[in-house]
Amino acid sequence: MIKALMFCLVLLTIQQPTNNPHLTIKVSNIEKIKGEIKIGVFNTGTNFLKEGHAIKNYSIKVENSTAVLTIKDLPKGEYAITMYHDQNSDNVCNRNFIGIPKEPYGFSNNIKPSMSAPKYEDCKFDLTENKTLHIKLINY
Repeated sequence: MIKALMFCLVLLTIQQPTNNPHLTIKVSNIEKIKGEIKIGVFNTGTNFLKEGHAIKNYSIKVENSTAVLTIKDLPKGEYAITMYHDQNSDNVCNRNFIGIPKEPYGFSNNIKPSMSAPKYEDCKFDLTENKTLHIKLINY
């Protein structure tokens, strides 16, 4: 009886696996094989694209003209992805004098900004089950 009770207590204390869906991001159009792809995950339009406001940040070392990241720690929900190729490894998305990135960048839904930065609404997607995003970097 005591052994059975202890076994039940052990089972209760073991962390149960999460049911988070997996988000796989496949990045293409990488022209320079150096640096890292810096990825930001947002879950609201408030402070979208603002430095330090992503709910999660990830990096992929660039070793090829494509890169893949699988994220397993996002709960089901609505998200938008931003990324840039930090070619010089300074942890900054370098920009020109009017604010346009000088390093390649990309967004979920492959939004290509024309006259202004994209909005969260344009980049958002639902993550309710395992999903793969194909994002093609925009080279300056």
